[in-house]
Amino acid sequence: MYQKILNKESKIAVIGLGYVGLPIALAFAKKVSVIGFDINQQRVDMMKNGIDPSQELDAEAFHNCDIKFTTSIEELKEANFFIVAVPTPIDQHNLPDLKPLIGASKSVGLALKKGDYVVYESTVYPGCTEEDCIPVLEELSGLKFMSDFKVGYSPERINPGDKEHTITKILKVVSGCDTESCKEIADVYKIIVEPGVHMASSIKVAEAAKIIENTQRDVNIALMNELSIIFNKMGINTFEVLEAAGTKWNFLKFFPGLVGGHCIGVDPYYLTYKAESLGYHAKIINSGRYVNDSMGFYIAKQTVKKLTAAKKNLNDAVVLVMGATFKEDVSDIRNSKVADVIKELKSFGLNVEVVDPHADSEELQHEYGFGLVDKPSNKYDAIVVAVNHADYKALGEDYFKAMMPNNGILIDIKGIYRGKIKELTYWSL
Repeated sequence: MYQKILNKESKIAVIGLGYVGLPIALAFAKKVSVIGFDINQQRVDMMKNGIDPSQELDAEAFHNCDIKFTTSIEELKEANFFIVAVPTPIDQHNLPDLKPLIGASKSVGLALKKGDYVVYESTVYPGCTEEDCIPVLEELSGLKFMSDFKVGYSPERINPGDKEHTITKILKVVSGCDTESCKEIADVYKIIVEPGVHMASSIKVAEAAKIIENTQRDVNIALMNELSIIFNKMGINTFEVLEAAGTKWNFLKFFPGLVGGHCIGVDPYYLTYKAESLGYHAKIINSGRYVNDSMGFYIAKQTVKKLTAAKKNLNDAVVLVMGATFKEDVSDIRNSKVADVIKELKSFGLNVEVVDPHADSEELQHEYGFGLVDKPSNKYDAIVVAVNHADYKALGEDYFKAMMPNNGILIDIKGIYRGKIKELTYWSL
């Protein structure tokens, strides 16, 4: 398979062309023949014109690429090596929502032929590829797993907004259903991945490796958030404590904040779901999730307490929230916990306006029920800097004072103005 792909006798197909799939597809397309498949015709039309709908890649990324973008199953059948990179979200009950993954598996199943390979990149609980996806491939294709087609798992490690740790620069974990498939899959990824690959011993091991990457970060950030609640009661600044503790060589440098997005705020629920199905209740992971999911309410409550202490009338008070994306310098609003802060502020009767240089107002309105104001005014009682966009880092106290003429309150969630605010009432995690 590897040699055929290298000789452009066989094509790679990438199913799902979002934040993960499109960079993979374009990286391969600079070396071999690729079919980029997505069910959204509007997105496919944009990519045909060299536009990334996710706004992560510029037009140059599409240059000199041997790629065909399509929504057609018939064109998908031209490929022999399928990479599935669709989202794996959770539902309103924090349970895995496998609909995109099963839908993608159905599409691949309809295109699958004898001798083909299927590799999943979507983050799932250990066992999902073999228990949930392979039966769909078999059913739709009429082929038999192992004897007719091979399957592997190679977890995505793309970090939205990160221009340094791109697909070609990050060591890739790969796995296969047997020794031969693992080696073939490894060789195919080596076409684009410069640091090379780590061959996991099984598909389940590779699935587990991926899901604990984000679970580890989630639990550590939850500890920082809990510490920030404790230190707030003590009247000391968490970031100053972490700065001091961080002088020790083996201190792990995590920081408090809102934990959203499509990875850290989601993946642990896949692991706890699987644990529950095996009769084990994951105590530390669930506790960490509870702490992090509660931070929006906590921040809003602290803001209201500051407003009340300043004798502001809550029904008349106006709050500006700066930043609505799930992390800095990206346009991605999926599972943004800033929405929780805004929802809670409104529940106290506050008037809330929102600005963000990267987010799309219509997307926010559709997803969360609020949009952006064109530009901030000079009438605010409090300003919540929720996301540490580069646009905000250079702002000084005079900028905020101009927008808060009457004893204003600055809530600095990420602590980016620590030590720089002298006259305004200031609070950070």
